Amino acid sequence: MSKRPLMTLLTDFGTMDHFIAAMKGVILNIHRDVDIVDISHDIPPHDVFAAAFVLNNAMSYFPRFTTHIAIVDPTVGSARRPILVMTDNYNFIGPDNGIFSYIYQSETVNRVIHITADYYFRQPVCPTFHGRDVFAPIAGYLAKGVDPQKMGEPITDYVRFDVPRPDVSDPKRLRGAILHIDRFGNCFTNFTKEHIQLSALRAGGKFIVIHPQDPAKSREVTKVVTHYAEAQPNELFALFSSTGNLEIAALKVPAARVLEARRGMEVQFIVP
Repeated sequence: MSKRPLMTLLTDFGTMDHFIAAMKGVILNIHRDVDIVDISHDIPPHDVFAAAFVLNNAMSYFPRFTTHIAIVDPTVGSARRPILVMTDNYNFIGPDNGIFSYIYQSETVNRVIHITADYYFRQPVCPTFHGRDVFAPIAGYLAKGVDPQKMGEPITDYVRFDVPRPDVSDPKRLRGAILHIDRFGNCFTNFTKEHIQLSALRAGGKFIVIHPQDPAKSREVTKVVTHYAEAQPNELFALFSSTGNLEIAALKVPAARVLEARRGMEVQFIVP
């Protein structure tokens, strides 16, 4: 027996409205024998950067050849392109607005197709709901076995944003940044064990979260733990998270609130 096609959905649509159900209905009307898994629909509205981070940290846990549909699309209906990204391991369907930036960096991309074959769209196409009328039917026909080459032409000028990498040019002061803040207020930095050795942490290294508008509000984080319960309530600490990123958190309170943190803020690691 052949395996059922598997696809995922990641959006900022929330779950109180009809949007997700409508998309799933369109897909199942085209190809009923498919499994659909929800990654998240609680991405902050219009936050392409958060969606890109969440997608990157979820997609690799799915079986090879899963199709990931990611839609955070603040310019829906405009000239921005709908695209199909094909890598060695997965397919990705969504708007060409940078949402797949981490994928371009972490996966081997074989082809990016600008989807133009409106034959496969749901008609009429609503300019405010491409998730239902463009992306969902494309996913359905792809699962049904339609050749991706029939859906459009390959492009190489797809939109991507630079995923910031730590600056390690000064071996005593590494400079990184906050990439993502989760619903608990934990701050995920772009430091990983590739950049910071456990021995340096244990020897008394410290983190400084730089406040860009008011340097006096910059905060030092000196406690390093392996799990949250090692810290005291309200205490700031650092640990390596389940994503592999160095995370700055606080027990039972949002670290982002304590730090007045925002994505993009600089985080320095002072090597002892």
